[in-house]
Amino acid sequence: MSDVLHDEAAEKVVEIPSPKSALDAAAVKAAYRRWASVYDAVFGSISAFGRKRAVEAVNSLPGSRVLEVGVGTGLALPYYRKDKHITGIDLSGDMLERARLRVRRQHLSNVDDLLEMDAEATKFADGTFDIAVAMFVASVVPHPRALLAELKRVVKPGGHILFVNHFLAQGGVRLAVERGMARASHSLGWHPDFAIESLLPPADLRRATLQPVPPAGLFTLVTLPREAGSCASPMVA
Repeated sequence: MSDVLHDEAAEKVVEIPSPKSALDAAAVKAAYRRWASVYDAVFGSISAFGRKRAVEAVNSLPGSRVLEVGVGTGLALPYYRKDKHITGIDLSGDMLERARLRVRRQHLSNVDDLLEMDAEATKFADGTFDIAVAMFVASVVPHPRALLAELKRVVKPGGHILFVNHFLAQGGVRLAVERGMARASHSLGWHPDFAIESLLPPADLRRATLQPVPPAGLFTLVTLPREAGSCASPMVA
């Protein structure tokens, strides 16, 4: 009997903090189909600081091949340095159509491609990119750790992975508000109650640089070095 209990305990997996309800791909697509026509007006200004900080960080890093995950309507694309070659992916075809229009109108010749693709299972070869940046995506994908593992796979060892995202407050009124908003996750298309531990395991959280971003530290810029000579860590379920 004791051996059975020991085996059961050994098989237990440490729980990862996660939002109350996962968003599947269909829910995300439906939400962003609704938001596509008004996304720039509604979210463009409030997310501008985080977006520009993320691009500034990308521009300051070595390497030229950049993957932007969740490129959306392409709001960040005009701010990359011309020597950075950008591939953007998004799950929403409606958003991508607006991004392609932006590229044409603004003659953004350093945007190599804009592809409809699942960020948790891309079609890129290992080590394709020097940098991957995911803006306001981590709290949208169904499995954040799968996203992290995929970005580790497609970014070269020695490269960098960046996230800018809203993360769950540690306490106070904002925490209560975010918990309350969580019930509307499927309509919003993102998780107001998204904890950073849902994305980063403890070892990565220790290595990452976290910078609060205006307005009022609502968003956080996370810079995670891709360890040289390492392989992508397995996803934790």
